[in-house]
Amino acid sequence: MPLTIARAARAADVGVETIRFYERRGLIAQPPKPAEGYRTYDRDTVARVRFIRQAQVLGFSLREIEELLGLRADPRADCAGVRKQAIAKRREVERKIAGLECIRDALDTLIAQCPGKGALRTCTILEAIENTPPRPSGEIAALPESGTRNRKGKGPDTMKSTTLAIEGMRCDGCAQTIKALIGTEPGVKAAEVSFKDGEARILYDPQAIGEDRLAGVIEKAGYRVPARKT
Repeated sequence: MPLTIARAARAADVGVETIRFYERRGLIAQPPKPAEGYRTYDRDTVARVRFIRQAQVLGFSLREIEELLGLRADPRADCAGVRKQAIAKRREVERKIAGLECIRDALDTLIAQCPGKGALRTCTILEAIENTPPRPSGEIAALPESGTRNRKGKGPDTMKSTTLAIEGMRCDGCAQTIKALIGTEPGVKAAEVSFKDGEARILYDPQAIGEDRLAGVIEKAGYRVPARKT
């Protein structure tokens, strides 16, 4: 039995505007408008709308759904094409899950480091967020070498630089978390952490902090510092 757009939307468990949007995108055909009355939709269109909506829920983009619909309509196609898309989507989901897990771990670390009281200007969570600007994956900015002169040119600077290998990072978010934690330590002047290279380069004042303390900060966050690089 033909359905009005309102009844078709209810049957497909979507809104009327969703059907109109699918029509504008060419995912479903718009029925011709009769001389009198309203456009009507058949059960096949309702089933197609349900398929599109469910595919969206599973994470497929409209472009990917359009490809799936094309495969359904192609009598020469087999399930290999659908399987290929499903595998690709699963890998994408796995990447997103890994990223979310990294964000969760980063938040856990920031929460654990926060004292939970005191003035807002001393909040370690806000400070960590503020001190972690976006950086291309794997990029490590050059740090001054140890023994450089200070800006005023009054003699050798006491700053030292070190490179620490790090194990256990799963994404760039882990690198940013470690950078934020190191950056809050007294005596640390600059730090860059690379997930790609698995290491941190740190410029610090050896009179205020040592390499053992730096490694301890990283390991306390759940990562490993297996060896020192000089």
